[in-house]
Amino acid sequence: MKKNTKTKSEAINSSELILAIEELEKENGIDKDSLLESIQAALVTAYKRNFDSAENVKVTMNSVTGEIHVFAEKEVVEKREDVENDKLQICLEDAKKIGKGLEVGDVAEIEQVPKNFGRIAAQTAKQVIIQKIREASRDFLFNEFSQRKGEIVSGIVQKADGGVVVLDLGKLEGIMPVKEQIPSEKYKVNDKIRAYIVDVERGMKGAPQVIVSRAHNDFVRKLFELEIPEIYEGVIEIKSVSRDPGNRSKVAVYSPNENIDPVGSCVGQKGIRIQNIINELSGEKIDVIEWNEDPSIYISAALLPAQVLAVDIHEEEKFAQVIVPDDQLSLAIGKAGQNARLAAKLTNWKIDIKSESQFRQMLEEAKNQEEMVEENTEETE
Repeated sequence: MKKNTKTKSEAINSSELILAIEELEKENGIDKDSLLESIQAALVTAYKRNFDSAENVKVTMNSVTGEIHVFAEKEVVEKREDVENDKLQICLEDAKKIGKGLEVGDVAEIEQVPKNFGRIAAQTAKQVIIQKIREASRDFLFNEFSQRKGEIVSGIVQKADGGVVVLDLGKLEGIMPVKEQIPSEKYKVNDKIRAYIVDVERGMKGAPQVIVSRAHNDFVRKLFELEIPEIYEGVIEIKSVSRDPGNRSKVAVYSPNENIDPVGSCVGQKGIRIQNIINELSGEKIDVIEWNEDPSIYISAALLPAQVLAVDIHEEEKFAQVIVPDDQLSLAIGKAGQNARLAAKLTNWKIDIKSESQFRQMLEEAKNQEEMVEENTEETE
């Protein structure tokens, strides 16, 4: 299908627009060809809207000079009486006046230069460019903060009404949902707080939205990295973190270097290192324990501050039966089961805690049950 055109008058010149587009490509990384395509598409819409046109319209912009051309596209039909819609069709006789090579079925492109379209084109192009700059800025910020997932950021509280907390992070807002807040903390407008970047999402109209947390386990992990150089340098490794935000955390640490005390290094001289982290978490208690590949030793440490007498390991079920002194049972379980629950999360083992008396009673009951079975067996025989 051939296309031909006939120019009716001078084209609209927009060389300054091209210079501006090229500058945007350099400074904002906006692709010139993509921007030109968007402008051309917007100009088609603008033309139809402003001139109430039912024609098939094509707008082109020269990528070098910036010249803008508007064409009405019409299908070539054989005879004048075959023209059903003169806005969409043109007879072959009239088409030949536009381009001698046109045949029936081709598309004739008839250039239009409507009055004041230069002004409309400039306004439309400006709107498209502004929109593209916004999109580029959003994409840049989205990519920047996506790369910062897992980091701690500082922000100023902009909104705190008992629901979602909004932080001013400088370039963007940080959203801290209720579930990501420490329940015991009360946030006030203009407070400066630190939080952990959990995720970066596309919000309304594609704007990036940074989800932050102070309740996340990794907030504690990152605070340890910031406060304790040995962890940041990789000399000490954090193996696991379990947390009841605002109340208590348990952190398992390990160092392959036998000359380094991982727990002592984290606690610091006179507890100064761990105290800095506790202060950041508004007084949340932190148990630092040494990780061990032996699950019985590891589970015993995880139940600190309670003392443990024995641990019976069932490897396949990842189940541990723990025996503690009678006076340590409530301490091992913790208030509302907190200590046992955190130890289980930390070690990833199911833990059942019994006092020494309870365990002896269990053994006695099991022994009696066994004796009853033996007696019944003898009577049957």
